[in-house]
Amino acid sequence: MSGSTGNPPPRGLRTGVASALAFVAAATGVWAGVGGTARAATGVPTPDHVVVVVMENHAYSQVMGSSSAPYVNSLASGGASLTQSYAETHPSQPNYYALFSGSTQGVTDDSCVKIGFSSAANLASEVTAAGGTWASYNESLPSQGSTTCSSGNYAQKHNPWFGFSNVATSTAKTFAQFPTDYTTLPDISFVTPNLCSDMHDCSVATGDTWLKNNLGAYATWAKTHNSLLVVTFDEDNKLSGNRIPTVLYGQPVTAGATSSTTYNHYNLLRTLEDTQGLTAHAGNAASATDITGVWTS
Repeated sequence: MSGSTGNPPPRGLRTGVASALAFVAAATGVWAGVGGTARAATGVPTPDHVVVVVMENHAYSQVMGSSSAPYVNSLASGGASLTQSYAETHPSQPNYYALFSGSTQGVTDDSCVKIGFSSAANLASEVTAAGGTWASYNESLPSQGSTTCSSGNYAQKHNPWFGFSNVATSTAKTFAQFPTDYTTLPDISFVTPNLCSDMHDCSVATGDTWLKNNLGAYATWAKTHNSLLVVTFDEDNKLSGNRIPTVLYGQPVTAGATSSTTYNHYNLLRTLEDTQGLTAHAGNAASATDITGVWTS
């Protein structure tokens, strides 16, 4: 998969190693991370594939329990819902940087950024440095690796990977390149719907239908193939204290689970890093806690 170097060990092998280490951790209370660095056991699963999709500008109460979002609510019923999940700030773009790199990286507005302006650690750079695979799938992106600011319903402000010099632009793919053979997905990937599909310019119902039509088959597959789908939002509608929906779905998730623990983008980033067995954590993820209480084991 583009964006990685060399021939990384199969994800299943790395998962098996992680499972063995988890057994040791259970006995000793210590997790022996990649490279031999010891750290506390996380209790976070090691899915074969993780897909994160970020929706836009809606508060928890606008989506969860809403008749306009039957699909997202079905994912919550069959998976887990974080009922006290929060974004970091306003407007949109800084939240994407926070979720991807543990810091807003000094971004304060939605203006297009200079490509590769930061060399800070981020989820993609950490995964690829550890021998894993990464990609983003971006609806309405004109072509793979395009660094254009905007094009029709596409907006660069929702694609933080372009801000980092240590993330190959070629790992930014069009959504048309999202595979139908899900075994070929990277270890971890982000999906960015366009400005209509993500509920920014169009309705909750429109975005909910897009999720069902475009990621529903992956979600169903993930349920029986040790994989994970995360649906979250960049920010709320500026009227609800930045409380947002976050739903987890897949085989490692306890069906019907909820957590009222307060989590934010940094907790989600930390959790994503730990699903990959990473020992390094970007920015504020280093001091964040993992999402717990919703996993099957």
